[in-house]
Formats: sequence, structure tokens, C-alpha cells
Amino acid sequence: MARLFNLRDDEAPAAIAGFALFFLLFAGYFMLRPVRETMGVAGGVDNLQWLFTGTFVATLVALPLFGWLASKVRRRRILPWTYAFFALNLLLFAAAFAVEPDSAWIARAFYIWLSVFNLLTISLAWSVLADVLAAEQAKRLFGLVASGASAGGLVGPLLGALLVGPIGHAGLVLLSALLLCGSLGAAIALQAWRDRAPLPDEAERPRVKPLGGNPFAGATAVLRSPYLLGTALFVILLASVSTFLYFEQARIVAETFTDRTRQTQVFGLLDTLVQALAILTQLFLTGRIATRLGVSALLVAVPVVVTAGFLWLALAPTFAAFAIVMVARRAGEYALVRPGRELLYTAVDDEQKYKAKNFIDTAVYRGGDAISGWLKRALDTIGEHPSLAMFIGALLCAVWAVTGIALGRAQNRREATRHRLPATKSPL
Repeated sequence: MARLFNLRDDEAPAAIAGFALFFLLFAGYFMLRPVRETMGVAGGVDNLQWLFTGTFVATLVALPLFGWLASKVRRRRILPWTYAFFALNLLLFAAAFAVEPDSAWIARAFYIWLSVFNLLTISLAWSVLADVLAAEQAKRLFGLVASGASAGGLVGPLLGALLVGPIGHAGLVLLSALLLCGSLGAAIALQAWRDRAPLPDEAERPRVKPLGGNPFAGATAVLRSPYLLGTALFVILLASVSTFLYFEQARIVAETFTDRTRQTQVFGLLDTLVQALAILTQLFLTGRIATRLGVSALLVAVPVVVTAGFLWLALAPTFAAFAIVMVARRAGEYALVRPGRELLYTAVDDEQKYKAKNFIDTAVYRGGDAISGWLKRALDTIGEHPSLAMFIGALLCAVWAVTGIALGRAQNRREATRHRLPATKSPL
């Protein structure tokens, strides 16, 4: 098993804990994701840009609160405090759905809240991994650990589709809260593994101390670093491409399937296909690609494929074509792009791993969502050119690929600099 998954020494406990962390987190989230998509469609496809804007505003409100928490509590306690807070939120939403199951405002609030929740909790889980794993370990294990996310993403939609009838939306939200608590326990186990085998420089940056600084340190760190600015640009392009396809998904599904239950089932089926394809890639290819071809290969493969996909959709905007492109894009993002993005943060300091990373993964990502959402809506109003948005999407993908190449090379240089031994004088 160690040879099959490229594990070394005492890494199996870390791989298991990391797998469980992501499996439970993603199972809970993806169980609720089809519910969120259904509520977004229910509010009107023409109004999605308002939900994206509301999500961006909510992210700007939440980020300083997270920055304050990260500055005050021990580094190893950031995730438990955050996950406990979100689990309490889920309990409140479960009660709200039980009392007012058809409330439009509760549906909109849940859509926005879940859109903030998923980015912040997932980003924080990756921050912990980048913190406890050495760079060489990260290249080998990130793909294996990410397969836990895909496995959870595979199980979650199936649970949602099977249980939404018997227990309703309120029951699904309650079950998601329990899974989030399980994910918290796995993160604690991962920290305990690192305590038993500390990194060589652990004495210089003990994980038991708070990060310090101010709640806005993440934003200022990004503005001061060309490397982090490049990472932010990569995320903006990723968000823009995802938003263009997301709006097409909402439009095509709304036109093809009119029943809410059927829409939820279609969204769940797409999620299942995505995760099944992603988990096979993560288990057997991601780590080997990162080790042999480098981070650039992880960051570039999907943009190149999706460029061709956008051109296909511009010429043949059918549900079948869209489903193929959407599945390929999302599976590639989970299996290749996401581990590649997270490897970029193995070459930054501790504060940037938590604060700058979460600023990019939340505020920057949702800002890209909001801007591209309004741009897509404006393009859709030009009835004479329905394929214009797809051609612009292809152009964005090309820029996205170039940015990925540059970031991969920069990460290699930074890692080489960080691990270069100081020159010593010969005794002769």
C-alpha cells in the first residue's frame, strides 16, 4: 500500500487523517450543494448575479473576523474554532428550514452563507495541510489527501439525493453539521501526528503560538508580494471561468428540466460524475505528476482543455456538450488545479499560509465571481451574439494557462531558495 500510494516512513497516519478531514468536510458540503443550486435557480436565473454580489459582500464581512481570530488564537486552534462556529450556524439553518421550509429569504441567505462557508472551510483545511507537511511531503501526499475530498464529493450528492425525500432540507443540514464536527476531529488527529514527528524548523515557528498581526494582514501581504499577486490573478481567472460555466449550467438546466426535484437530481448526478473521475486521478496520477513534471503541469492542464471546451460550446451549446465540459473542468480542478494551487503556499511563511491564502481563496475568489457574474449577464443580454461569452471564456482560459506556467516556475525557484544550504569555507 505504501508503494502504491507513494508513502514513506510514518506518513500513513497523516494520510489517513488528511483523507478523513477532506472526506467528511466535502461529504457534508456536497450533500448541501444541490440544495443550494436548486435555491439559486428558484430565485431566477436572471438574478444569479445578485446572489454572487451578496456572497462577495458577505465574504468581505467575514474575512476580517477570521483574520482577527487567526491573530489571537493558537495556530493549531484556528480550524477547530472556525469549524465549531460554522457547525452552530448549520444547526440554526436546520431549525429555520424546519419552521419555514418555503421562505425565499431563508433560501437566499442559505445560498450566500453556504458560498462563504465552502471557500473558507476548504481553504482553512488546506492551510493546515500546508502547515504540517514539509514541501516534499506535500508534493507526494496532496493528491492522495485530495482524493478524500473527491470521495466525500462522491458520497455527499448520493446521500443528498437519497435522503432529501425522507428527512427534507432541514435533516440534510443537521447531518452536514455532524459531518463537519467529524472533520474537525480528523484535523486534531493530523496535528497530533505532527507533534509526534515535528519538522526540523518547528522550534523556530511553534504551532502553539498565535500568528499575531492584524485582521487585514492577509490583504496587505498580497499587495506587497508579486508571487501572491500572481496567485491572486490565477484565482480570479479560475473564478471567472467557473462563473461563466456556472451561469450556463443554471440556464441550460432550467430550460431542460422544469421540476425542482429533477433539477436537484441532475445537479447531484453531475457532482457524482465529477468526483468519480477526480478520485481516480488523485489516487494514482496527481502525486506522480507533481513529483515528476512539477507544479506547472498541475496548473496548466485544465486551462488548456477548458479552452477547447469553451470553443465547442460556442459552436454547439447543447446540454450534452455542456455536461462534458463541466465535468472535465470540475474534475480537473479537484484533481490537478487545486493540489497545484495549494502547493504554491508551501513556499510562503506561516502568516501568509493562513491570512494571505484565505484572503485570496475567499475575498479574491468571490470578487472574481461577482465581477464575472455581471459581465456574463451583460453578455447574455446581447441576443445577436449568444456565443460571445463562450469565446471570451476561451480567451480567459488562455491567460489562465500562461499565469499557471509562470506561477509554477516561481514556486520552484522559491523552494530551491528556501532549501539551499548556506555556503561554507573549506578547511583547506
